Amino acid sequence: MRNGHSPSMPLETAQEIATQALLQLTKEPELVGRFLAVSGIGPETIRLAAAEPGFLAGVLEFYMGDEALLLTFCENSGVRPTMIAAARYVLAGELGGDE
Repeated sequence: MRNGHSPSMPLETAQEIATQALLQLTKEPELVGRFLAVSGIGPETIRLAAAEPGFLAGVLEFYMGDEALLLTFCENSGVRPTMIAAARYVLAGELGGDE
């Protein structure tokens, strides 16, 4: 707990949402390329990067930076856009990056 407040969603839920977003992303080679370019991760290091703290938060930030992509993911997954933002907040908070 930070600042005496508990997160609005459990960490496990945030991780599940982000993992689902990553899996959706991997189904679209063009999006994977764009994600790698934006994140600065090379295709040969994506597995290693995925184990790093902040990777899942970065996946959600990628979606949040493209409204059409975000809304498509939300429609396909049944997750509300506000849940994406909440999950990113929880995941970033795990890094000490609360805003």
